[in-house]
Amino acid sequence: MSKADKLGVSASFARAQPVGVSSRRAAIAEATGAPTSGVVPPSEVPIEALAHNPFNLREDLTELDELAASLVARGQLQPLAVATRMAFMEAHPGATDGLGRAPYVVIDGNRRLAAAHLAGLKTMHIHVNDALSASSSDILESALIANIHRVDVAPMDQARALQELVDVHGSQAQVAKRLGKTGAWVSQRLALLNLTPELQDKVESGELKVEPARRIGRLPQEAQEAAADETLSAVNPPRQRTHPVNAVNATPAPAPAAPAASPRITISTNSPETIADALTAHLTPDDLKAVTELLMTRI
Repeated sequence: MSKADKLGVSASFARAQPVGVSSRRAAIAEATGAPTSGVVPPSEVPIEALAHNPFNLREDLTELDELAASLVARGQLQPLAVATRMAFMEAHPGATDGLGRAPYVVIDGNRRLAAAHLAGLKTMHIHVNDALSASSSDILESALIANIHRVDVAPMDQARALQELVDVHGSQAQVAKRLGKTGAWVSQRLALLNLTPELQDKVESGELKVEPARRIGRLPQEAQEAAADETLSAVNPPRQRTHPVNAVNATPAPAPAAPAASPRITISTNSPETIADALTAHLTPDDLKAVTELLMTRI
């Protein structure tokens, strides 16, 4: 299912009346049904008035059930950051796929919007800021900044978004400055993109944790697989058996019994008869014969 399907974009909405705007904007507003900057922005709109962000840094809208349940139980705690359709179309005339006739485009909050559709909400609180839609890089940057401290942005998605910002701004240092982060912070996250495709898949699945993956990403690709195997082996060492296992009932076999200590023979007198009786009482016939033969060889 596409993002547009998940977000449930509608085809028609009530049109806002433009106030005090240019004839060009008024004409576009009449043709598209989009509100203009001359309209006082609302703080709450029907959910159908919201379209998803085509430049959303998240590649997939995941784990919506839990968020939908939270919206039902606790309501919407944070407004969606949106831009008017007019401002978005002026900045991105070719990026209208999936917008339908929605008068607002969500810049930050696409996952919440998808969860709201799933939860059956009728309206959502919004904060309108057309400056967020100035360019695709600004939208990307705004969404990335909003999601830096969130756990719902996958590490690989964050790394790809950072690389797009580097392409726009020309260097990691410039991106770090704009995000208010250090160059090392940006470099560490971009290191994930240096991983082999197989290791990137393991990061996305959670099999390979992010911290060691960033370290491994700084290695030559031919050395990465061995380093990853070593890391995974250290995290999940093979289980060792302390006792042999019975193949029939899969229960540990009892440990072999320790050999019994040899009985101590106590002789109270030195008479030959007493010595013979003590040996006879404690030794088997074969042992008694062996002792007799040993004594005969020493006489």
